[in-house]
Amino acid sequence: MEDAMFYLGIDVAKAKLDCVLLNPENQKRKSKTVENSFDGIGLLLKTLQGWGVEPGAMHVVMEPTSTYHERVALALVDVGCTVSLINPAHLRRYAQSVGARSKTDAADCALLARYGAAEKPKAWEPPSASARALRALLARRDAVAEDLQRECNRTEKLVTTEVPETVQLSLRDTIAFLEKQLEVLQREIERHIDEDPDLHDKRDLLLSIPGVGDRVAQHMTALLASHRFETAEQLAAYLGLVPVEWQSGSSIKGRPHLSKAGPAHLRKLLYMPAVVAVRHNPHIRALYERLIQQGKHKMAAIGAAMRKLAHLCFGVVHTGKPYNPSFNSKTA
Repeated sequence: MEDAMFYLGIDVAKAKLDCVLLNPENQKRKSKTVENSFDGIGLLLKTLQGWGVEPGAMHVVMEPTSTYHERVALALVDVGCTVSLINPAHLRRYAQSVGARSKTDAADCALLARYGAAEKPKAWEPPSASARALRALLARRDAVAEDLQRECNRTEKLVTTEVPETVQLSLRDTIAFLEKQLEVLQREIERHIDEDPDLHDKRDLLLSIPGVGDRVAQHMTALLASHRFETAEQLAAYLGLVPVEWQSGSSIKGRPHLSKAGPAHLRKLLYMPAVVAVRHNPHIRALYERLIQQGKHKMAAIGAAMRKLAHLCFGVVHTGKPYNPSFNSKTA
């Protein structure tokens, strides 16, 4: 990675990719904007080839943006480029350190290229095709479940004497269809995990933790199979479960709260399992009770329980051993 001669910063949006190629030896730059599509990525690769840049001599730097970065990141890895996905907070600190003040797409991709040349960030390891398929299945299952809940809510609000039979029939048919789709997707998720040894092992290890049910185990399996977290703290930070304090001088101090960075749907998913774990998981119960005795607010203690649950998920997958209730671990 250190031998890369060129750094390509890509500012990712849903519709387009703004790109700046930096030669750190002479600080010369070339720019190109393409569509964020397979055709656009193909055009980018042809452009780079026309500029005389070999994939093996290029380090690509971008910020992860929902799922919009995945297509171009995978395509560039496939042709032999080094790709790094940068934490936006790290890039903001770097921008402050070099006095970068402009906030435009062109400025952002140039900054990404400069960051790559200066920091030489770690290469991204793309998730396996099986892990990507599991994420897609889970996303679709969750979307169908949300649609089903919305239709059920509409049914509950109906005043049957005032609503035409056609509307009632439409709702019943839609609910029946969505319920069938949900069953099909759930069976496919279970089959997909069972047929992949790595996913199967991760799922079973996660299910050994009191408080972790099928949905949490499936989502955490997909996450831990798709990202390379080196520590439990990195996982908790990615999920937005680390506490943030605000203090100014000695007189202004806000209540600590979760950072809430990262995927909100996973934080939401961990809330009720953490509440259950407070009653049934010895490590999380001990942590929760200790914090309550110290005068912490119940929601702050639940946040700590969510963070601890994430730590335990990392621990069983990292060690390859099921949850041990007698294991002497940290309680904070």
